[in-house]
Amino acid sequence: MIVDIANHDCTIKWDGVYYFALSDYPNISDWELRKLIFFIEYEKKHDRETEIVCEDENIIQSVNHALANPELYLSAKKPDILTECTACKQGGCITDILCHTASVEDAKSIFRCGKILSAVKARNKTGAELAAEPRNAAGDPPDYFDSLMFAWGNCQAGDRLVMERKLGRGPDEYDLSDGFQPGVRFYFEYTAIENHAGFVYDGYHPAKVKDELSLLDCLYCCVIPESEKAEFERIVPPALAERVLYVEHDCKDVWDWADKVYGVVCERKNQ
Repeated sequence: MIVDIANHDCTIKWDGVYYFALSDYPNISDWELRKLIFFIEYEKKHDRETEIVCEDENIIQSVNHALANPELYLSAKKPDILTECTACKQGGCITDILCHTASVEDAKSIFRCGKILSAVKARNKTGAELAAEPRNAAGDPPDYFDSLMFAWGNCQAGDRLVMERKLGRGPDEYDLSDGFQPGVRFYFEYTAIENHAGFVYDGYHPAKVKDELSLLDCLYCCVIPESEKAEFERIVPPALAERVLYVEHDCKDVWDWADKVYGVVCERKNQ
C-alpha cells in the first residue's frame, strides 16, 4: 500500500494508493500523524507493507518521528472539523456525528434484524469472496468486509459508496446529480461508537465496528427518503420509530442532500 501525502483535494484510498490529504498542507497535525500511525499498524496487522511517499522533506521527517515515537501522538485530540476535504457545504468534515449509509433494500433488512451487520455477516460470504466481486470498485481488501464502516455525519461518502456498490464502478457526474437516488442514513454519536466493544480504527475510516451494531443500543437517529415512508413505517420497530426522520429528496445532487439531512440531524440535536 502506497501512502501518498500531498496537497490532494480529499483523502481517499483507491486501487492500492492511500491519497493522504492534509487540512493545512504542508503542515501536518498531530491528529494526522496519529492517523498514519494507526493506518500503518492496521496494515501491518493484516500482513500488508506500507510505503510513504511525499515531496516535502519536513513532512517526511515529522512522519518518521511519529512512527518512532507513537506514544507522543496517540492521545492527540480529535478536531471538531477536518478540512482535508472541503467538498461538503460546511467547509469540512464535522466530527461529532458518524453516519453509516445503506441502500433502501439493505436498510429494510437492517430494521427487520435490529442490527447493522458487517458485509461478511449480512451476506454470508467470506471477505475474500466479497473483495473479488466486481462491485468492489475501490479494491478494498478482504478484512474491510469484517466490519461495518462509518463516514463523518455531514459527508456524502456513504451515498457514493452505496452507488458504487450498486453500479460496480465509481459514480459519474450524472449519478451524483440528476441520477442520484439517496440511500438510508443511520446516524451515531462519535463517542458512542468510540466506546463500543467492537470499535476499530484503521487510520482511514472515521470509525468501524467489528461484526455488528445494535440499533436499539446505539442509534442516534435515521434519515429515510420521504418517498419510502409508507414502506418503512410497516418495518421500523415501535421502539425505534421516534428516532426515524423522513426527509423529502428535493436536492439537485448528492452534496445538497448531504447538507440537507445533516441540517435535519443538527436540528434534532438542538431541540
